Amino acid sequence: MNWESPAAFFAMGGYALYVWGSFGACAILLIMEPMLAVKRRTSILRSLRRERLAETLENP
Repeated sequence: MNWESPAAFFAMGGYALYVWGSFGACAILLIMEPMLAVKRRTSILRSLRRERLAETLENP
């Protein structure tokens, strides 16, 4: 598609809210996913360390 001006490009033929909202939602998810994966990994490692410590304290 050819747009006459930058304003026409950003208006996206009347579908700007849908188009830019979709891009925004995708960008947010792409940023959040690695952060949530690191948080889950940290939580799992912390849980495993606690379990290992509990086992060593139970069986000296």
